[in-house]
Amino acid sequence: MSFTRRQFLRANGATIALPFLHSLASAQEVKANRVARKLAILYIPNGVVRKCFFPEEQNSELPDFIGGFDADRIRKQQRIQNVPGIYPLELSSTLQPLQEHTSDITFVTGLDRSYKDGQDVHAQAASCYLTSLSPGQARDQGIRHPNGRTLDQIIGDVAGKDSIFRTLEISCNGFNAPKEPVEFDNISWYGPNRIAPSIRDPRRLYDRLFMKEADRQHVANVTDLVLEDARSLSRKAGVHDRETIGQFMDSIREIERRLDRMSQLLNDTTVQRPAGEVLPRGEYIRLQMELMLLAFQMGITNVCTFMIGPERWDATLMYEGVFDHPVQHHNMTHNQKGDGYKDLQKIDIFHVQQYAWLLKRMKEIREADGSSLLDNSIVTYGAGIGDGATHQYFDLPMIVAGKSQGQIRQGRFLKCRSGTLNSCLWLTVAQLMGLEIDQFADSTQVISDLWS
Repeated sequence: MSFTRRQFLRANGATIALPFLHSLASAQEVKANRVARKLAILYIPNGVVRKCFFPEEQNSELPDFIGGFDADRIRKQQRIQNVPGIYPLELSSTLQPLQEHTSDITFVTGLDRSYKDGQDVHAQAASCYLTSLSPGQARDQGIRHPNGRTLDQIIGDVAGKDSIFRTLEISCNGFNAPKEPVEFDNISWYGPNRIAPSIRDPRRLYDRLFMKEADRQHVANVTDLVLEDARSLSRKAGVHDRETIGQFMDSIREIERRLDRMSQLLNDTTVQRPAGEVLPRGEYIRLQMELMLLAFQMGITNVCTFMIGPERWDATLMYEGVFDHPVQHHNMTHNQKGDGYKDLQKIDIFHVQQYAWLLKRMKEIREADGSSLLDNSIVTYGAGIGDGATHQYFDLPMIVAGKSQGQIRQGRFLKCRSGTLNSCLWLTVAQLMGLEIDQFADSTQVISDLWS
């Protein structure tokens, strides 16, 4: 694929891909640059407080801790059987931050993931999230764990064939010191035992998006290097495209300011926290999200996995505006009795707030045809386990946002038949992204009610 000057600005090793500019494009280029569908798969760690997340479970008992490999032991006792169908969207107390996005999301329940003993429940939750294949199943099929090619990689082979990176893997795990094996902090795999490593450091992610592979050293303030070239290009562009260039360059500069501000926050902090932690939490997550959105906007990638946090990872994190001291998310999930669930729910709400922020930003970003980035995207939000105390692999939380270019009708509560495999949702997402496949992992059908 060839790239013209209309698509790139370069200076001293720094490379910035511009959004598509109508006024500088030929008719052939306009036709060739049809807006691509995008896929973002957001992963939240350690499950959720179910009684606060699922509208129909608000009166349920708080769960006891069940450890070891007994993730499915309580299936028959606790499972709420769905009456399948499409219902009016109802937001639970945890989902209230999504109030302004009710016409952009569908809440999906009834999804299970196949589970077999053979690996820690948290490691299996993350590493098998996009393969729907357990270690036991992988062994039975002669596939080395952690299993085969993940959904994002399969979709990237098709949806990402014309982008610079077929897929992009991002994690908001700011710890430099390893605390868990690799399976706890990655949901994407090129193939059996071949991890697609997620990028944790915003500066490293920034460099990957804007720097040539052969010239990886960080260039201070990339915008200063290319701004004059952008101004020159802007003089040749139409009014709408000049506004697009200005907004785009402002976004780049704002990201650099935030990177610098984050570095200063780390330098100035006096609170004792584990070495290598990136703070504050919300700033870190939103910065990584903003970089993902720039990658979508510039056509660098159309497929991205995004871990809001790693599984388990017993280390303290500072959730600014939520607690006045660092807390350990995983440990809190094991102590939900009494009022314990109330503090844990605050983290769930915090995560949903980041998701709501992402959707808002995606609605603000305009594509080449005037539609929003969210109009052209699928943005899923879910966990690999349904609850952090019981470690259950059934009734997984799932929200699907975005219109996928009119293919998805949003603003609904979709109840799947209880026991529907989450691989059926992944198969549906693959087809929505343009893949002509009729099977993914252990899927048995598509979720046809998700389509318009």
